[in-house]
Amino acid sequence: MQITRQTEYGIKTMIELAQSPEGQFISARTISERQEIPETFLHKTLQLLSRAGLVVTQRGVQGGVRLAVAADEITILDILNAIEGPLAINVCLSPGYPCNNKQDCKLRSILSRAQDALTAELSRETLADIVSSYNEGG
Repeated sequence: MQITRQTEYGIKTMIELAQSPEGQFISARTISERQEIPETFLHKTLQLLSRAGLVVTQRGVQGGVRLAVAADEITILDILNAIEGPLAINVCLSPGYPCNNKQDCKLRSILSRAQDALTAELSRETLADIVSSYNEGG
């Protein structure tokens, strides 16, 4: 499993928004320039984040995008799920995947434990944690 560029851009976008004054809308152009994200790609990423309820967008002169939820309530897993969909490190762990051998498959059991550990770790870190580590120079 490899995190896609779009997910990387989504995380960078969310960090940018979390570092902005609370409630302030930031233009997509500003995010694009600061984070070096192609603007057309950024718009697609913002749509996914908006559909997931993580950001709010507003059109107009005073418009832009801002966090819809406090940074300490948004996990890295939330961002990943918004952009990639549910985490599955192998197709057999995808929701609804039809497998006749689920109960007896040792590999599935190992991969399931690995996925659970990854999910737990990504759920532990919030956007606020990341911003805080940047502010501390980490």
